[in-house]
Amino acid sequence: MTDLSTTAGKLADLRARLSETEAPLGEETQSQRHSEGLMTARERIGELLDEGSFVEIDALARHRATDYGMDATRPVTDGVITGYGTIQGRKVCVYSQDATIFAGALGEVYGEKMVKLIELATRTGVPLIGFSEGAGARVAEGLLPLGMFARISRLLTQASGIIPHICVLSGEASGAHVIAPALADVLVMLEGSSALQLTPNDVVASVTGIEEASVELAGGSVHAHKSGLCHRVVSDDHAAIRFVHTLFGYLPQNNRAEAPRTDAEIMQGAINANITPRDRELDEVIPDSINQPFNVMQLIDRLVDNAEFLEIQDSYAPNVICGFARVEGRAVGILANQPEQLAGCLDSKACRKAARFIRTCDTFNLPIIEIVDVPGFLPAKEEEQSGVQARAAALAYAYAEASVGKITVIVRRAMGAAYTVMGAKDLGADLVFAWPTAEIAAADATIASTVLNTSEEDYSEKHLNPYRAAELGMVDAVIPPAETRGHIIEGLRLLDRKTMTPPARKHGNMPL
Repeated sequence: MTDLSTTAGKLADLRARLSETEAPLGEETQSQRHSEGLMTARERIGELLDEGSFVEIDALARHRATDYGMDATRPVTDGVITGYGTIQGRKVCVYSQDATIFAGALGEVYGEKMVKLIELATRTGVPLIGFSEGAGARVAEGLLPLGMFARISRLLTQASGIIPHICVLSGEASGAHVIAPALADVLVMLEGSSALQLTPNDVVASVTGIEEASVELAGGSVHAHKSGLCHRVVSDDHAAIRFVHTLFGYLPQNNRAEAPRTDAEIMQGAINANITPRDRELDEVIPDSINQPFNVMQLIDRLVDNAEFLEIQDSYAPNVICGFARVEGRAVGILANQPEQLAGCLDSKACRKAARFIRTCDTFNLPIIEIVDVPGFLPAKEEEQSGVQARAAALAYAYAEASVGKITVIVRRAMGAAYTVMGAKDLGADLVFAWPTAEIAAADATIASTVLNTSEEDYSEKHLNPYRAAELGMVDAVIPPAETRGHIIEGLRLLDRKTMTPPARKHGNMPL
């Protein structure tokens, strides 16, 4: 028996207590997780952080509840591991929720640990990264867990826009447990093992009479394709952590810091003196026929460093492309119409996706580059009745409000109302470039010729080109495609010095 009257005994007692945190419910529970192809909560943190950097807080916390026999089982950590460490040498705060303890349900002490960590991350200005899973409130503890969920939601709301919050949904989450993942800047879900649903399956089944597995009702594929809540679906924990590592490299510590820059070849001298064979391939990207689609990724790959582009929400509204890249080592956000999907038309989902992405970039000081080929909004009854008007307004709102550097490149069509919301000069773009293949107009030739009682040929000759917009100052320059990367580089260098003083107000009322 340990002699607690001695220093050696007290140290031995501490080591024994800390060893209990490695497997609060015993090694058998850990083995069960492994047999299901899942990592433990602690293993996830270990793989996420730089080796040996994790500093745990509240490791010895236990719940205080006594009702309904709760005092008979009081495992350490109480269902969530919290602390801080480093990724690529940069400080982060981390949490990893453990669904093996009380089925992942949140209690008062569990909630207190989350509150303390979120406050610490916000106060120190470091990113918050979490692994989430859980069954909502711990019913045996009454109302207290619901109060903790409310506090967590309030603190995450206050932290939003100050620090990046990345959440990996490692398992199933239901009830109030879904709020934190949905508030994250980026949500990653595991295919086949994670689900995000407000209402538990048994309740859904009792009301609707339809029984579905959680992953079928609200799994990663559902939220990636239908709701748009999920930014990336991955195969397992390891793939999720690899994605987080890559994403983390594009994000700053907080809203007052610059995103990390990587070593890159720096352009020297005039733009036209730095054109490479790969740049010249851009001269052949746009098909001769206005009705022939092309893959905008061919263009993006030639504009960014090393053809490296981290796309997010690739399964949701694929008619717009959103993702992160680097130009001359500088992290940027890229938003592009995709002519291979719906001819590049905007719809309600695309507007929502683009608006959210713009706000994420603006929050974390990432310049925005828009590549435009948009013939208009998708003409459909369902769209008009789905609230596309508010979504279009939200896209315009997000872009107009963004204070980071904004560069637009119009490569082909920019028509009507869609032109207005896709990085227009008068909406707030700092620099607008157009290719000679651009057609910037109020309407296409078929519609305009009918309205104006003129021939399509006459209207096309006068309006379906970039030069009328250039005459009006709505385009800063018409450039050869091969010079595009050079103009973007010079533009980003200039916009490094951009300053704006926002109007004094509490906040605007964005259409949602």
